[in-house]
Amino acid sequence: MAGGVETSVRVGLVGAGPWAGMFHAPMLAAGAGTTLEAVWARRPEAARALAAAHGADAVASFEDLLDRCDAIAFAVPPDLQADLGVVAARAGKHLVLEKPLSFTLEAAERLAAAVDDAGVQTVLVLRNRFTAEGQRFVETAQGSSARGGVATFVTGAALAGSPFATPWRVQRGALLDLGPHVLDLMDAAMGRIEHVRAEGDPRRWLSLTTSHEGGAIGSVSLSITTPEVDGDLRCEVFTEAGPVVFDGARSARETGAAQALTRAFARAVATGEAPSVDVHRGLHLQRLLAQAGAD
Repeated sequence: MAGGVETSVRVGLVGAGPWAGMFHAPMLAAGAGTTLEAVWARRPEAARALAAAHGADAVASFEDLLDRCDAIAFAVPPDLQADLGVVAARAGKHLVLEKPLSFTLEAAERLAAAVDDAGVQTVLVLRNRFTAEGQRFVETAQGSSARGGVATFVTGAALAGSPFATPWRVQRGALLDLGPHVLDLMDAAMGRIEHVRAEGDPRRWLSLTTSHEGGAIGSVSLSITTPEVDGDLRCEVFTEAGPVVFDGARSARETGAAQALTRAFARAVATGEAPSVDVHRGLHLQRLLAQAGAD
């Protein structure tokens, strides 16, 4: 029994890159209600090393992973996640999904439809929604009518030498990588986003304007290629009761987010009650990304 959830969800991990090693594997291996059962990656040697470090097995194929596990977690590029996620859902496996769901809205819609058809549970890895800082920010902002908000997320994570400078981040820039985190928090805190407008270059500097239900307006600055910056997401919402601030640096220092995420996932598997950030939250964000990308 972990955190009141009488289950131990056997999770298979797809991917063995830097983020899988820094976040997914340790999160699942030490999770509240999860165990890391097996790892599969397109580089077998990386899968073996990652699995051994966390007491799991490396398997030879994705089909082997499906046979071994109750759920599948993804730490791979979005297009591969969307394709394999459909296969896993149709096999009756619950899903731990990264953002964005895919590179295209059409693929994200296929994934969400497969999840619904199969009746499996999902959780979206929006880490800030599982920290005390993120929850305080959303709940406080929701408690008073928002007039507007500003957010910045400026990093050099896609520059050469960074472990996060993976090909898709380098090629596609900040919108798909950083955008979901910012849009999710602003949507939750200021009211549902009805429209997003974008200006700039997602591989250099991107400005977004968000229009929310209730009339609030948001302004966002994003960059993933700015040198000499190791910035965290910062968001400030101006409400009738005063400003409410999300401090990404403080959120990043919290150590309980992984446990909270796995606990929510295990509870969803046990009870059938979906977490607030699931595949449908991801699909809403994907639609906003598609609007911004069209600009």
